[in-house]
Amino acid sequence: MNQKNESAVVESTPARDRVRIFDTTLRDGEQSPGFSMSLPQKLRMAHALAELGVDVLEAGFPRASEEDFASVQAIAKDVRGPTICGLARAQIEDIDACARAISPAASGRIHVFLATSPLHREHKLNMSRNQVLDMGIKAVRHARHLCENVEFSAEDAIRTEPEFLIEVLAAMIEAGASTINVPDTVGYATSSEIYALFTRLRREVRGMDNVVLSSHCHNDLGLGVANSLAAVAAGARQVECTISGIGERAGNAALEEIVMALRTRADHFKVQTGIRTPLLLPTARLLSNVTGTTIPRNKAIVGDNAFAHESGIHQHGVLKKRETYEIMQPEDVGVERSQLVLGKHSGRHALRDRLKSLGYEVDEAQMDDVFVRFKALADKKKEVFDSDLDALVLGQDPAVVGPWRLIQMQSTSHLGGGASAAVRLGHDDGRPVSETEAMGDGPVHAILRAIERATAVELNIVDFQIRSLSYGADAQGRASLTIHHSGREVVGRGVSTDIVEAAAMAALEAVNRVERLKQGQALPLTAKL
Repeated sequence: MNQKNESAVVESTPARDRVRIFDTTLRDGEQSPGFSMSLPQKLRMAHALAELGVDVLEAGFPRASEEDFASVQAIAKDVRGPTICGLARAQIEDIDACARAISPAASGRIHVFLATSPLHREHKLNMSRNQVLDMGIKAVRHARHLCENVEFSAEDAIRTEPEFLIEVLAAMIEAGASTINVPDTVGYATSSEIYALFTRLRREVRGMDNVVLSSHCHNDLGLGVANSLAAVAAGARQVECTISGIGERAGNAALEEIVMALRTRADHFKVQTGIRTPLLLPTARLLSNVTGTTIPRNKAIVGDNAFAHESGIHQHGVLKKRETYEIMQPEDVGVERSQLVLGKHSGRHALRDRLKSLGYEVDEAQMDDVFVRFKALADKKKEVFDSDLDALVLGQDPAVVGPWRLIQMQSTSHLGGGASAAVRLGHDDGRPVSETEAMGDGPVHAILRAIERATAVELNIVDFQIRSLSYGADAQGRASLTIHHSGREVVGRGVSTDIVEAAAMAALEAVNRVERLKQGQALPLTAKL
């Protein structure tokens, strides 16, 4: 079945046979360490998620900070297709801020959450059952007054007394919630427990037949996807998840795994989603490049090894009949059986065609810039791979280019140990060029010390990684550097065929983020479900 016809079938599927995909990559995923994104990056991801076909896009937590509010509002203005959702605590100020942020959306949702478990009631909220119930009712009613589409989440629902959870959910439905979410906030439950609880909730909660029952499973015990599928089997018709399973602690249930499980085992689950599955890999790769994180090779669905066969027995079986060792077609998730390799003789048409197949739509001005940088890269490398093109298109985060700029750098290693480096840095405020030299244990250490001296920003490094983006000795390297500054972690990333230059670019991006913090940007709050 082709993708267009498949989408048409899904659109006509009865609600009871359709599972809504609620993506929280930009909220629950983005607030986890190592996955922070700037506004341009969030917009880029939001458009990709809309193209992917998610039903609900949770764009952020508007009350967390001015930056988060602006991100949610920008996505609500610019992205069409999914329902744009904002998160709010069960507080009037949060709900009002959320309503303002999502107001430009063609379809908006306010997502109210309130903890219900005895642990949270006693140690976080310091509230009784009745106080929690009253607070939730007032919050949902207020949200419903501002927006027709209201979701209620009972934070730590799995560890809440079932009788009290049933009472709370019935009250929220009566107050106006149209979606009821039952999160496993700390990834504690087993699949059999999830199935039993969701079955009971469908049977005993008044009004549950008139709303959408949703699951939100964390992955602390590695059961996020299994528990989400158990919820679907028990009647949940919305699943909250993230691309590649990013999120708090061990992460959330992975969107691509849930979607392909429902598709591949349609005989068992008997439901469908509206996801355009050939875009799963391009979307996961976009997230990887935007955040500077690596997709594990053995990651289900989108990892490099997901459709790779090295064993002779496996290879023979696949060549005879694919289904012997592949339960999915690679093309269904966006994996091509052969990778087009570009080089210095490739032209604009071949480059544009390859970019389009990778999911990038570039205008003429962008194409001019990318093509110039492609030719420069191709002169350094024998072959330019898809991962190289990802780096070319995404480039450096435009939100953190400047005020410091790298003009020139030089590094030298010394026989017997040690290295020296020199940098020349310019600044947007017109101050004189800063020229500094430094010694270090190696060339990367020396260049980082030189940048530290030149900018007067202490690089208190808590994590540093360098990874090859493609193949061969001439492959591009991506450096990811995390520093600790003013009580928070700041991330910088750089890409170059020279790993020392990549490290310098990563350090300079981190320094520029620190400069932005010094200009008074508020530190964000976080929320957990």
